[in-house]
Amino acid sequence: MAIRPIITAPDPRLRQISKPVDGVDDDLRALMDDMLETMYDAPGIGLAAVQVGEPIRVIVMDLAGEDEEPAPRYFVNPEILDPAEDMNIYEEGCLSVPDYVDEVERPATCRVKYLDYDGAEQVLEAEGLFATCIQHEMDHLEGVLFIDHLSRLKRERVLKKLKKEQRLAAAE
Repeated sequence: MAIRPIITAPDPRLRQISKPVDGVDDDLRALMDDMLETMYDAPGIGLAAVQVGEPIRVIVMDLAGEDEEPAPRYFVNPEILDPAEDMNIYEEGCLSVPDYVDEVERPATCRVKYLDYDGAEQVLEAEGLFATCIQHEMDHLEGVLFIDHLSRLKRERVLKKLKKEQRLAAAE
């Protein structure tokens, strides 16, 4: 397993629409293991493959709390089914938009259909933080960042700050 660099906004690679994978094999499992290690190291609770430069429809997630045993989840070719009309607001952050959080409104519940780590098809009911996180990560697969759900002014302010930080880091 290896920790991979996480791409940060405004890198145009984050705007790519991710392609489905043909199935789960050892190479894909190795990528998912790397993604999980990268996510834990960051630290974060979810990571889409596009965030590590692989524009394919793969997500890893672990919503276990600090005092709980790790509970990694793997989603290959995930699809959101039946998003609720009821909405929830959660404060979201993103490993590709470092040091920024804001409230985002999303459907309160949904179902997610996907292939798991072994390639078996699964369908799960998602609510609460899980529903928010899977929808956030699914956005990445469509080239959407959580800041795209904010006002244009907030989004532009965040992107301007990130560009400035990247320029300063490159100059060092």
